[in-house]
Amino acid sequence: MQQADPSSLPSPAAPPAARAPRSGLDRYFRISERGSTVGREIRGGLVTFFSMCYIVVLNPLIIGTVPDSTGMYLGGGTEPNLPAVAAGTALIAGLLSVVMGAWAKFPLALAAGLGLNAYLAYSVVPLPGMTWGGAMGMVLLEGVVILALVLTGFRRAVFSAVPPFLKTAIAVGIGLFIAFLGLFNAKFVTTAADTPVQLGNDGSLIGWPTAVFVVGLLLMFVLWIRKVPGAILIAIVTATVLSLIVERVLHLGAFSAADGTDPGNPGGWAMNVPAMTEFPVRMPDFATLFTVDPLGGITAAGVIGATVIVFSLLLADFFDTMGTMVGVASGAGLVDEAGDIPHSQRILVVDSAAAIAGGIGGVSSNTSFVESTSGVAEGARTGLAAIVVGVLFLLSTFLSPLVAMVPYEAATPALVMVGFLMMTQITDIDFSDVEVAVPSFLTIILMPFAYSITVGMGAGFVMYVLIRVVRGKAREVHWLMYLIAVLFVAYFLRGAIEGLLL
Repeated sequence: MQQADPSSLPSPAAPPAARAPRSGLDRYFRISERGSTVGREIRGGLVTFFSMCYIVVLNPLIIGTVPDSTGMYLGGGTEPNLPAVAAGTALIAGLLSVVMGAWAKFPLALAAGLGLNAYLAYSVVPLPGMTWGGAMGMVLLEGVVILALVLTGFRRAVFSAVPPFLKTAIAVGIGLFIAFLGLFNAKFVTTAADTPVQLGNDGSLIGWPTAVFVVGLLLMFVLWIRKVPGAILIAIVTATVLSLIVERVLHLGAFSAADGTDPGNPGGWAMNVPAMTEFPVRMPDFATLFTVDPLGGITAAGVIGATVIVFSLLLADFFDTMGTMVGVASGAGLVDEAGDIPHSQRILVVDSAAAIAGGIGGVSSNTSFVESTSGVAEGARTGLAAIVVGVLFLLSTFLSPLVAMVPYEAATPALVMVGFLMMTQITDIDFSDVEVAVPSFLTIILMPFAYSITVGMGAGFVMYVLIRVVRGKAREVHWLMYLIAVLFVAYFLRGAIEGLLL
C-alpha cells in the first residue's frame, strides 16, 4: 500500500475562508470570521469534554483519598467523600470553562490541574498542622499572586518576550506530550521492571480494552484522512459503544483497584468501566466548597514554608498555561505573524482566576487543559466550544454515572491524533541554526520524557539564554528571559530549596 503524503492530508489549522456573520451568536464569537460553524463548535466542545472528563473521576482519587495531618479528608469527615470532590471538580471546571468561552472567546477549557493536585496531596497536606482547608488556602494565595501578575501586564510581557521558534517548539513538544499521555492512559504503553516503558503488557498487546483503543484510533485516522466531518467525535462515540458491548458480554472490570493499587487485572479497563450500574441522575454534594483557610495554611507551614509552596504552585501554573495557550492557538490557526493570540490578556485573567476558584471550591488549582487541542482538531475555533464543555461539566454534576461510562480507551485516541497534528509544526523550526535547534530540541523531548510541559519549557528557556551568552549575544536577549531562566533554575532545584527551608 502506498503511504499517504503528509503534505496532502487536510490540516485542522487551515480553516475554510471566512464568511459574513449569519446571526448575533455568529458575530459575537466571530464564528464565520474564523472559518467555523456552530455545528463544528459544538462538536469540538463535545470532543474536548470527552477528552478531559476523566478529571471528574481522577481528581477525587488523588486529593479525595489522602487525609491531612489531622486525619480528616477533603469535604469533611474521617472517611473519603469522593462524590463531593467529584461534584466540586465538575462545578468549578464548568463555571470557568463557560467564563473562558463567553468572555475570552477562546476554545480553551479548564479543570483541576494534574500535578498541582498531587503536589497538594502528597507534599503539602502531610506537613505538621496542615489541613485541607489550609492547603486550599495556599492555592487561593497562588491565584491572587498570579492574577496580580496578569493585571500588571507582567505575564503577557513574558509571553511576548519568548522567541517565536520557542513558541513553535512548545506546540510540538505538547504534541508529543499529549500523544504519550493518550498512549499511556489507555495502557497501550505501560511501565516495566526492566525498561521505563513497554508496549502493552510485557511487550505485547493483550485484552479487549486495548482492542477498543486501536479500533478507535484507526477509525479516527481513516475518517480524518477521508475528510469526514466530525471524525474525532464519531470515533469516540463508536469506541464507547463498542466498549459497552464488550463489557456487557465479557465483564472485564477495572485494570486496578479504585485507588490505583494492586493492578491484578491487566485485561481490564484503565479507569472508567463502561457500564451503566446505577441510575444516571444523582443530586450533587458540594461539601468541598468554601472550606478554604488561608491563614491556617500560613500558620501550619510558616511564612517561609508558605512562600515556597505558593512559589512552586505559581511557577508550574504560570508556564503550563502559556504553553497550553500557544498549543491551542497554533492548532486553531489563531496566532498572527507577530506571534500574538487574540484576547490573550483575557485568557490569562480567566486562567489566573481559576486558581482562586479552585481554592475556594476546595478542588485544587484549576488550569487550562491541553486536551482542548482535541476539540480544535475537530474544528473548534471560538469560545462557543469552551461554553459547550462548561455546560457538559455542569450537567455532569448531576450525571456523573454517564460521564464515568466513557473509558480512557475510547477517548484517548483523540490525544494521539492531535499529537500527530501538532507535531507537523516541527518543519517551521530551523534545525540548521544551533541557537534555535538546541533549545527547541530540549523543549520538545523533555515534555514527554519528564512528563511535564513546564520542565520542557524551562529547559528550552535556560538553554536559549545560555547559548546566546556563550556566543556573545547577551545584549540581544530580552531581560525578562534572564529573569525566567533564573526562576526556572530555582524551580528545578526546588526540592533542595524546600529541604533547606521547610
